[in-house]
Amino acid sequence: MAMKGNAADNRTRSSISIFIVIGMCCFFYVLGAWQRSGFGKGDSIAVEITKQTDCTILPNLSYDTHHDRASNLEELGSKAEIFEPCDDRYIDYTPCQDQKRAMTFPRANMEYRERHCPPEEEKLHCLIPAPKGYVAPFPWPKSRDYVPYANVPYKSLTVEKAIQNWVQYEGNVFRFPGGGTQFPQGADAYIGQLASVIPIANGTVRTALDTGCGVASWGAYLLKRNVLAMSFAPRDSHEAQVQFALERGVPAVIGVLGTIKLPYPSRAFDMAHCSRCLIPWGSNDGMYMMEVDRVLRPGGYWVLSGPPINWKMNYRSWKRTKEDLEEEQRKIEEIAELLCWEKVSEEGEIAVWRKRINTDSCPVRQDEPRVKICESTNADDVWYKKMEACVTPFPEVNSPEEVAGGELKTFPDRLNAVPPRITRGLVPGFSVQKYQEDNKLWKKHVKAYKKINKYLDTGRYRNIMDMNAGLGSFAAAIESPKLWVMNVVPTVAEKSTLSVVYERGLIGIYHDWCEAFSSYPRTYDLIHANGVFSLYKDSRCKMEDILLEMDRILRPEGAVMFRDQDDVLAKVKQIVSGMRWNTKMADHEDGPLVPEKILVAVKQYWVSGDNNRTAVA
Repeated sequence: MAMKGNAADNRTRSSISIFIVIGMCCFFYVLGAWQRSGFGKGDSIAVEITKQTDCTILPNLSYDTHHDRASNLEELGSKAEIFEPCDDRYIDYTPCQDQKRAMTFPRANMEYRERHCPPEEEKLHCLIPAPKGYVAPFPWPKSRDYVPYANVPYKSLTVEKAIQNWVQYEGNVFRFPGGGTQFPQGADAYIGQLASVIPIANGTVRTALDTGCGVASWGAYLLKRNVLAMSFAPRDSHEAQVQFALERGVPAVIGVLGTIKLPYPSRAFDMAHCSRCLIPWGSNDGMYMMEVDRVLRPGGYWVLSGPPINWKMNYRSWKRTKEDLEEEQRKIEEIAELLCWEKVSEEGEIAVWRKRINTDSCPVRQDEPRVKICESTNADDVWYKKMEACVTPFPEVNSPEEVAGGELKTFPDRLNAVPPRITRGLVPGFSVQKYQEDNKLWKKHVKAYKKINKYLDTGRYRNIMDMNAGLGSFAAAIESPKLWVMNVVPTVAEKSTLSVVYERGLIGIYHDWCEAFSSYPRTYDLIHANGVFSLYKDSRCKMEDILLEMDRILRPEGAVMFRDQDDVLAKVKQIVSGMRWNTKMADHEDGPLVPEKILVAVKQYWVSGDNNRTAVA
């Protein structure tokens, strides 16, 4: 009798499981179709497509976690807080680069354009609305050239930069012809000129830094050559430069060379670039060039185009005196010599320098009294650290031919090769074996993610953020020309691993999630949050603060994939139920007994002016 009872129970549970799986499958089918629609019509499209749904059961994934979360939710309280929309004036709110707050800080050395986050009492606890008419961006590569006007409704650049061919307004879209101040023939032709001097084609150059990027056309056209650029520009009088870049599907952040070190590790970039970026390279005893030197890999290239290069021919059109421009170039050349950069080319208005591969190949550096060596023993400790006019020392080498810090393979081989910092034991706690195990683990995780959300690698998600990137193995596992990943290494993380991310040919940034990210609202299609809330469990900020920031930077109909302990995700699920997010919980791919779970959330479509005071489930 007992056996019959167990069999009946098993059949009942099996039937329930099948219905749950079918329901979950339908949910993600609708999610994908809804998101790919690009028209932002919300639930009406979802309802229509539901009628046509043909789902396939995924036998290896159960979408119920098979443990009692009801008791957890009782402890939390049965009713979730409903977060109301912010006022429409906050549509493009960037908390740590707020214009009004910026004007209260000194203008010297661009300090007022740096990060200045609001105090706790001034933080918004509401949802940032999308502008009326907002639609999903065009898929890549069309997005590189066209952006819907409704998403970034600002025409000032089309007027101010009209003769420079940055951006043009055509009907209901902006068109980006690929022009720029210093590349009138287009960014592609400009990059072709650089490629005649710099080994871009063979994978030697993979990561690049664009200082003062404008709308990031340089970075946009580097992507077709398999070069990934980190572009930044301040939030200044030219509206929405970085916002345009991200809307185009190009990596970019709000940032500036000012008084604080750049949020990147040392020896990160294969190439750095300034195209008429208006940075005073020769001022402050060469401090800005020294900061570029810190983040530039040994053997890397620095490109400077525009003033003062070729000043003899251009001083009239630049409306500056010969003497002023000549002195500016003299200072740049002098600092480059102190840094031991070798000038490899100057043609027209483009000059290219190459950083030496080690100290032994730079005998001038060793006995030069004007060179101040930085005293800090950790060149990667940069979060809110003051920039200094000092030179970051090379790692030691055993011969003049050895590349300081280790030679990297060309891309894509370097993506999964063991990074030099790992082989040399410079990242505590990560051996070669652990690095390889981490790679294997994230390939397994990503395989499971693709079963949960089959649109992960279809091009539906272009701008992806990994909030707790570790060694960058999630980004490596999904690497594709269809997408890019902003690998964030939290400043509170026990180990600083961002240098390893860059040695793999990926890009990323340091950040503290108790503060707002340096980006405009609605700039990421997919956010991956692995262990973020366990990491910040005892931090100075609340879980809801981090979730509201995620909502700010996530596009309408964008998705979030949380991976964390079940009790943590139960709390997350409750909070986001008041944020207009739809959620589903899934087991760990190894089964229901594993306490780590996966929570998938989708941000609902809504815009300013909707009936936004209605409570949401």
